Amino acid sequence: MPKPITKYFIPAVVTNKCPRCREGNIFKSQQAYKFKTNTDMHEHCPVCGQPTEIEVGFYYGTGYVSYALTIALTITTLVAWWVLVGFSTEDNRFFWWMGLNATFLVIIQPWIMRLSRSIWISWFV
Repeated sequence: MPKPITKYFIPAVVTNKCPRCREGNIFKSQQAYKFKTNTDMHEHCPVCGQPTEIEVGFYYGTGYVSYALTIALTITTLVAWWVLVGFSTEDNRFFWWMGLNATFLVIIQPWIMRLSRSIWISWFV
């Protein structure tokens, strides 16, 4: 019997688990900031055997997911900055936000890459 999607789907995607069994890790390394092995994936899920590379070039679509995540995070930081700090035409607060947002996105880029792959494969399996 399949597991209920509402109870396990989101935690499985965020923790990079197999989209079918939601138990096996799809990445070989669990650390997103090991840059040489950041996107190395198992060929098959270690628990259920689900292939992670469905077809050649399957993960090219993750660029769209990564873009959407980046835009969502940018809008979130913009609203948070607007509420907490505010914007003014008399100083450089907007440019401070732009610089801090760009730095934030560069720092979390390895995590976004892995999350976008996990989301992408979860849509098709």
